[in-house]
Amino acid sequence: MSAVRSRLRLPFFVYGTLRPGEPNHDLFLRGRTRAEEPARLAGAVLYDGPGYPYAVEEPGGAVSGELVTAHDEAYDELLAVLDRLEECTAPGDPRNLYERVVREVVRTADGTAVRAWVYLAAPPVAARLRASGKLIEGGDWRARRP
Repeated sequence: MSAVRSRLRLPFFVYGTLRPGEPNHDLFLRGRTRAEEPARLAGAVLYDGPGYPYAVEEPGGAVSGELVTAHDEAYDELLAVLDRLEECTAPGDPRNLYERVVREVVRTADGTAVRAWVYLAAPPVAARLRASGKLIEGGDWRARRP
């Protein structure tokens, strides 16, 4: 990631396996966060992936998740760990599964808009998903389960 983008110390919006109660939450976030709050990302939809979801920008859609604020002392390490987990090496890299971008999300409890890092499907992945992916109706990864 560029040095300027990496210096932004924003919270993270998580919507899949990093949500509380999901397997990657305990592996990557436990002990590194000071706040986790329900939130929604407007203008995106979710597609089912191989064990994890992809958010893809789509007008009119909305994705449910959590706004995660890291402890200051854990921030840089957490940012690097999440970039590796999400296979996000550099903006526009054709090997990326996700692109880390700044988007506005809304806290569910009070309706406050907050800028946050969001991992969206990288453009080639998003194009494949739009063409033949399985949409998760309602934009909630947890609700997809029977």
